[in-house]
Amino acid sequence: MSLAGRVALVTGASRGIGRAIALSLAEEGVEVYINYRTQADAAEETRKNIEARGGTAGLAPFDVSNPDEVKNGVKAILDKSGRLDILINNAGITKDTLVPIMKESQWNDVIQTNLTGTFLLTKTVVRPMMKARFGRIVNMTSVAGQYGNPGQSNYSAAKAGIIGFTRSVARELADRNITANAVSPGLIDTDMAEGISEEIRNGIIQRIPMGRIGAPEEVADAVLFLVSDHAQYITGQVIGVNGGLYM
Repeated sequence: MSLAGRVALVTGASRGIGRAIALSLAEEGVEVYINYRTQADAAEETRKNIEARGGTAGLAPFDVSNPDEVKNGVKAILDKSGRLDILINNAGITKDTLVPIMKESQWNDVIQTNLTGTFLLTKTVVRPMMKARFGRIVNMTSVAGQYGNPGQSNYSAAKAGIIGFTRSVARELADRNITANAVSPGLIDTDMAEGISEEIRNGIIQRIPMGRIGAPEEVADAVLFLVSDHAQYITGQVIGVNGGLYM
């Protein structure tokens, strides 16, 4: 996929979809930086998995919602590797509850991490990308941001915002050979999905035309395509990986 020699930062890469993306990129010869905030042991496990397969990886511990930490974290990567070609904005949290009883802190925390974090990383990383006149940005949204989920107004709003943000960035940076796209997973077999009750989980699966839950590696495949030369004329798009749950 012509990715050998590239350098990537994957946020929230200690587990789940982020880990699958980091592993897939590394298998294609990308030097991967694994971002995490609290899951140090899991991030180290991701790094060891990559190196065991012959890949190259480093750790990038910082909070994506903190402007200073983002700036310092990206600078550390640039100082060490000299470039940053690929940004995968994957870090995200949920704090689910219904609107009438949702606390402002629950709203603010999810928006700050999921949406503002995507903005902060993109703002910081596009500067070296613009200088190099090359960059690939993939932002993780969700079907929740496309049709809404009860009890997830904060999460759905953040993920919908990511779609609009991605398209604006794509328009701003297209003439610098920088693409920006979004990947929208449906129900994927991750820790987040395991927190859903079996009744709700089965109800969602019944609505999926393909009749099954997705795997993190299937999301990673879409990301891998979007950052490769095969997708160099694709920007501002939302790629659904949901088994037909949302069309």
